[in-house]
Amino acid sequence: MFYLLHGEDEFTNREHLKKLRRQGDFGFNQDVYNGADSDVKTIIMSSNTLPFLSEQRLIIVEGLPKKKRGETTQDASPAQDTPKSGKARKGKKSSATAGRAGFEKALAEHVAILPATTVLIVLIEEALDSNNTLLKAGEKHGKVIQSTLPKGAALEKWITNRAKSIEVKIAPDAIAILANFIGNDLRLLANELDKLATYVGKGATIKIEDVRQLSAQVQEARIFDLTDALAQRNRKQALNILHDLLGDGEPPLKLISTITSQVRSLLLVKELAQKGMRAPQIASTLGVAPFIADKSLRQVGNFSALQLENTYRQLMATDAALKRSRLTPEMALDLLVVNFGL
Repeated sequence: MFYLLHGEDEFTNREHLKKLRRQGDFGFNQDVYNGADSDVKTIIMSSNTLPFLSEQRLIIVEGLPKKKRGETTQDASPAQDTPKSGKARKGKKSSATAGRAGFEKALAEHVAILPATTVLIVLIEEALDSNNTLLKAGEKHGKVIQSTLPKGAALEKWITNRAKSIEVKIAPDAIAILANFIGNDLRLLANELDKLATYVGKGATIKIEDVRQLSAQVQEARIFDLTDALAQRNRKQALNILHDLLGDGEPPLKLISTITSQVRSLLLVKELAQKGMRAPQIASTLGVAPFIADKSLRQVGNFSALQLENTYRQLMATDAALKRSRLTPEMALDLLVVNFGL
């Protein structure tokens, strides 16, 4: 059996992969290959090998070779270059050396003659074009599962269904705050829901108060709203958000620490953006969630590097003043908001 899992929704792709792995009895007959680094001939030879002490062999290929500049599906080696035995003919160019197109073509040809004892799963974290060779092979000889990231109402439905799958309910306003502040980072959402479900207990309902109390990601995102308001020089809105956070029981020193961390991130994001990096690259470089990189990238245009450096120094001074009890927490934070970005 051949399964092709593709699409930009990496979390759901991985969920499907876990489910498929549990369905078979593969024992020690499991091989995982990185498609970007592996020779397609090696993958085919493993696939053609009979399983040992088990009825099936599992072959997983994660990713594909990088597409060369200007490469098209016509750049693949001829079909006869990779015969059914999986061995390249002498003197012929291996399909593995023909780039991504050759890799896809050789694998697609193998899918058509896949041994009955082999389960081959190819996982690709991008959406394939409808004319893709491997996609066509999957539609004809196996099963294709495409996972797309949910948005809007589909994202809220995903949260509801995920909560149901872990035996809890979730209030509409709690769904909205998770969707608005975390977005469609499904892995992060799943982790937050697992944590909230453990807190409220099986069969209970996750409420907005639970989310605000337990979800560090939501709290961090709410503080992004605070810096958003400050970036727009809307100090009235910033003060309202600040007092809401304090009213929810957010410790002042923790607020200062989180805002400081965000300003530090903004400085780094500004530096990386000036080097031409986009949000996904910035997220990977800094080790932050994609939605945080997106928000930071939108914010940095409102500040000069000098303003951010001055603000960072103000935050450090405010933190020191609070620890020495020279100011009340509310007064220190109010002064910080008023002077932010000056």
